[in-house]
Amino acid sequence: MIKLIASDMDGTLLNHDLVIPEENIAAIKKAQAEGIEFMIATGRGITEAKPLLEKYNLNSAFITLNGGQVFDEKGVVQVEFPLKPVWTKKVVQSLINQDLYFEVVTSNGIYSDDKVKRINNIAGLISNLNPGTPFKLAVALSSARIELMNIKYVENYDEILSDPNIKVFKIIAFDTQSTVKFDAVKKDLLAEPNPGVVITSSSTYNIEINDINGQKGIALKKYAEQKGLGAENVMTLGDNVNDTTMIEYAGYSVAMGNAIDDIKKIAHWQTDTNNNAGVAKAIERAIEFNHTGKE
Repeated sequence: MIKLIASDMDGTLLNHDLVIPEENIAAIKKAQAEGIEFMIATGRGITEAKPLLEKYNLNSAFITLNGGQVFDEKGVVQVEFPLKPVWTKKVVQSLINQDLYFEVVTSNGIYSDDKVKRINNIAGLISNLNPGTPFKLAVALSSARIELMNIKYVENYDEILSDPNIKVFKIIAFDTQSTVKFDAVKKDLLAEPNPGVVITSSSTYNIEINDINGQKGIALKKYAEQKGLGAENVMTLGDNVNDTTMIEYAGYSVAMGNAIDDIKKIAHWQTDTNNNAGVAKAIERAIEFNHTGKE
């Protein structure tokens, strides 16, 4: 029986306008009424993920920053996996060596050193996740998203990286032109026998670097176990590389119709796209399975 459903946000729960379709909202509330817990598993931080659900009166636990932090339904941190300082320095130096624009996600907020680059790179990410979205609209959405996120701008990252009271949970780098620099960073950081980081992405245009334990699948497993649940009680929905470990973990994993091929290959089955309320259709199927025992 499915007792917990974990869904990614961008490219999954959200449509190309970055809103939750009404069908998804109704399905989530129906599942909750049936006793199925619904939670979010996203690369976003809690401050930009939570308001999107509160807007629709949806209450949820959150796996944020790709598994860097886990919050219960009351917003209390349950688990967190910050990057170790030695690895934070290695990551930053590797990104600087490749002349990549990057942002640092911390316990004290999100830091950027260039507002113009941030807007353009987030716009590129939005366009990539939602093909057909005009770039001007993507820029507008990007600007609005930045206001929601309360980004902090600094001249350089030295001060925050040297502060022992600030935990770094994720470093995200952008390049809308090519993946060549990303490949170089991966080769550099993952060359050691036991690397302390994991590198994923939520788009062709970015790489997201977390502590080796900061993965959606690891975080979800810990959360489920705290609830007394096994993988056989969990359904996951996702579309991109940073969803891989939770798709692999769950007893019932679902790839979005717009998911990358690597996710479709490992998921148990496929639903409709994020623009066609694929999450709602998957949830309805989960409810039906609980009633009949037939997938």
